[in-house]
Amino acid sequence: MLSKIYSNYFLFLFFILISCKSEPAKIADDSVTRNAIIDSTITALQKKLLAQQIDSVFSKTKFNGSISIVQNGEKLYERENGLEDFKTKAKLDSNSVFAIGSVSKQFTAVMILMLEDQGKLNTNNKVSKFLPEFQNKQFESIAVHQLLNHTSGISDLGNGLHSKPGKVFNYSNKGYRFLGEIIEKASGKSYEENAKELFGKAGMLHSSTANVFNGNHFAGAYLGNSSRFERIENMPKRLANKEISVAAGGVLSTVNDLHRWNASLYSGKILKPETLKKFLQKSSENHHAILGKVGYGYGIMINERKPPSYFHSGYVKGSPSLNIYYPETKTSVVILSNIADESKGKNGFFVPHKEVKKVTEIIENAVTDLRKEMIK
Repeated sequence: MLSKIYSNYFLFLFFILISCKSEPAKIADDSVTRNAIIDSTITALQKKLLAQQIDSVFSKTKFNGSISIVQNGEKLYERENGLEDFKTKAKLDSNSVFAIGSVSKQFTAVMILMLEDQGKLNTNNKVSKFLPEFQNKQFESIAVHQLLNHTSGISDLGNGLHSKPGKVFNYSNKGYRFLGEIIEKASGKSYEENAKELFGKAGMLHSSTANVFNGNHFAGAYLGNSSRFERIENMPKRLANKEISVAAGGVLSTVNDLHRWNASLYSGKILKPETLKKFLQKSSENHHAILGKVGYGYGIMINERKPPSYFHSGYVKGSPSLNIYYPETKTSVVILSNIADESKGKNGFFVPHKEVKKVTEIIENAVTDLRKEMIK
């Protein structure tokens, strides 16, 4: 179905290209005008295709959540569907605040790199420089770098190592909890203070961390479905517990704030150019249970095929999320939800997120190829 859409898309835009080339009297050698026509045509087609395909995802999956797509500052698609609060029946809107789970890890990674930019730490430093519990023989070789890309070997279960440090990828929430503690030691400020400064730098107006949140429009977290649901208690404060930790999964945000984050981060407003490159550089590899084989940088996943993209999924009970950025077209895709039917397993309740990622990848490839072809 999607390959057919791609073909139709290409065919339609090919006719537009021929039309542009066949009207010299109107556009002559004015490449600026011609390119503007091409860009506006492509954008209009993108909006139409996204509306058709993602509206279909909403209807097929009965998705309760928010999906928003922004390209180079222009909104291509946005829809909220369902309830913010299943008890009061308050509806979701663009101000709804969601728990974003492990999408939080990129904020922690960026805070570490900001401290490196300030000369307060180095990612090659041993963790033992900051945390005394790493000074025993089992942990003394672990570097900050290895916590960032999940090669530290630290196990989330028990107090030992899952593997030898630096050897293999083993996803570790506990490793990111330790990164949060390093941020506090190196900066002399709490994680929350560092996060607040970062949110401000990125223009994120409605974001917070779990243990200081006191705003409105929290989208809660629920298990089940819209007719039979169970509210996750003590949200969002439970995300600050040691078992989860704010640094690994306790950031709260909105679709619009995550767009602001993506725009600020990838345009170089947060990190120095060489540091941003370090953040995005593939330094380990993971077979993600939902998204397949991916590269991993520092708190960010990297697409192993076309189109180039950076992304991260997140899940804390009742709150599946996915944040994607396509650098070639400066396109930001945010998918947030506040209910999950765990009886279906993650591959079941992440279906809407996977479908939207598939749709946007196909359209992204089409747009990139066609723009190159049409502007020749």
